[in-house]
Amino acid sequence: MTTRGGIREFWAQLPTEGRWLLSTVAVQTLGRGLTLPFTVFYLHEVRGIELGLSGLLMSLIAVFALAVTGPGGSLTDRLGARVMLLLATTAQLVGCVVLAFATTPLTVALAFLFLGFNFGISWPAFNALIAAVVDGSARQQYFGINFALVNLGIGVGGVVGGIVVDVDRPATFTAIFLADAVSMLVPIALLLGPLRHVHGRADAPEQASGEPGSYLAILRRPEVLWLTLLTFVATFVGYGQMEAGMPAFARGVAGVSTEVIGFAFAINTAVIVGLQFLVLGRISGKRRTRVFMVMSGLWAVSWLALGVGGLVPGSVAAGAAVLTFMSLFALGETMLQPTIPAITNDLAPDHLRGRYNAISAGAFQGGTILGPVVAGVLLQHRLAGVYIALLVGGCLGMVWLARLLEQRITPAVNGLHREAELPEATGAPARSAAPAPVTEPVTEPVTEPVTEPVTEPAIESLAEASAVHHQTPLT
Repeated sequence: MTTRGGIREFWAQLPTEGRWLLSTVAVQTLGRGLTLPFTVFYLHEVRGIELGLSGLLMSLIAVFALAVTGPGGSLTDRLGARVMLLLATTAQLVGCVVLAFATTPLTVALAFLFLGFNFGISWPAFNALIAAVVDGSARQQYFGINFALVNLGIGVGGVVGGIVVDVDRPATFTAIFLADAVSMLVPIALLLGPLRHVHGRADAPEQASGEPGSYLAILRRPEVLWLTLLTFVATFVGYGQMEAGMPAFARGVAGVSTEVIGFAFAINTAVIVGLQFLVLGRISGKRRTRVFMVMSGLWAVSWLALGVGGLVPGSVAAGAAVLTFMSLFALGETMLQPTIPAITNDLAPDHLRGRYNAISAGAFQGGTILGPVVAGVLLQHRLAGVYIALLVGGCLGMVWLARLLEQRITPAVNGLHREAELPEATGAPARSAAPAPVTEPVTEPVTEPVTEPVTEPAIESLAEASAVHHQTPLT
């Protein structure tokens, strides 16, 4: 994946449906980028809604999303990912139109209800659709490249939005929200056209007819429980800080300008777009949990760098610390996105994939809700040192959680692909790393004995280089 030949090889491996999905991602997320950085300014400075109330209204998106994620995962398994994505993207379109003309808190809340519905439904449905279309080692690469394209679309959209909007001209904000609505026509056309035959639904295999599919039963699987906890902690110390804690620390503790903060987010996008292909080539064939450990170390160092900026507020060194933080954090992001979604979907039986992805999405949303709350409390009480220590400690805790997870999943689920160990197309669940019952059917041909153990190359060191907020594609 580090050469043009590698990219061409990956593209050649993709089925036609996968190519359609990937080739339109940046266009789909361009509209989201137009509005994402400016929504709070629109509510407060254009519509005259008090700043505290504006923040509370924006939090409703995550609350609504969390409320529908569970039912959305179940419906994805029953109705298919395509149907749920059509509902979600239509809700996003309606929400953007309502928000474009909203003038009262009540109409804003109504718009955010539609947006939250989309975010809660689209993540598990989209990941399930990808898993239904792309399998094997290409799946990990797909998630990583998809993430880079999402950031590209959001980054370009943010630049264009910054040029267009003017708080003294409300019509400019109406225009960008309507453009966000129009961008939803791309995935809708895709799902009604070239992908109309891809339902993303799998029937439960006969041997799994007695297997419980409730969320509680799924969470009783130790590997799922550890993966969910790992996702929550990673979101809390990562994305949960990017829209509140990190900017508040950079501005209020490190004393840097808003221009520096804006440039830091631009660096984040550039690093992800520029290095994602290189990182994918370096981590291919490595254990995903080990890659995650490297990412956790990078994030720990990045938060320490930000903390150093707080020791020299208002200086050039503080600005450099903020930019260093963003560079290292973004490099870590390029390792996060190809690992957690790939583990989740390799672990999930086909007929329960919507629910597995809903659990992952719920953990993510929980982290993005709790993260700003904790950051606000600590920074408001001038506990900046405690804030940094908590985040660094969380990163170190992720290393321990990743190690526990590694002991409970098969090498195939962990990225060392041996197709016989992956869940079969019929939807049989992946076997646990623990000794299997003697009644478990043998899936490997007896005529192909293993002649040498599966080995893993050591994680190679990645060059120091150097996070825009994650948003689900098709939103």
